[in-house]
Amino acid sequence: MKVVAFERQQQGTGASRRLRNAGKTTGIVYGGETAPQMIELDHNALWHALKKEAFHSSILDLEVAGKSQRVLLRDVQYHPFRQLVLHVDFQRIDPKKKLHTKVPLHFLNAETSPAVKLSSAVVSHVVTEIEIECLPADLPEFLEVDLSKIEAGQSLHAKDIALPNGVALTAHGDAENPVVASATIPAGAVSEEAAAGEGETPAA
Repeated sequence: MKVVAFERQQQGTGASRRLRNAGKTTGIVYGGETAPQMIELDHNALWHALKKEAFHSSILDLEVAGKSQRVLLRDVQYHPFRQLVLHVDFQRIDPKKKLHTKVPLHFLNAETSPAVKLSSAVVSHVVTEIEIECLPADLPEFLEVDLSKIEAGQSLHAKDIALPNGVALTAHGDAENPVVASATIPAGAVSEEAAAGEGETPAA
């Protein structure tokens, strides 16, 4: 995905305000052996790009002054109540060094799981993204979470996710294997198995 930016000559609160009034958003590119670079981007183009999931989890081709560099979006600052992007941070990527980043989770097959079909359970997505470690070339846009075998009362953990080659989960102490989805039966719900049992006539 390509992103076009321009070198930012002026800094400071006043300069940032003038850029926002002109439909621009300030940003910075950092990392690697190159000095940090102040940039500005078209606000409307950036706003629409930020609505795309891939913009947050893919390696981007950032073009500044005709030169392209590979980056990851690292931070976005929004206005507290207006639809306005105040600032963005991009990090340069070294193709030979592993990176740590979060990728979204796509949950599949919940509607065909035993939890839903047999027990009328509700499958909840406890987390919607997870942190991974990999080389830039191995970075997936998302990870799929297969819920086809989850049963009522069960939970699916991070280590149950099938990972692509070259991708590893990033452990964080007690949160090394967090729950990513769980299946619970709502109060008052009756499973198909229970309903079938209630309909049987007791033997004389």
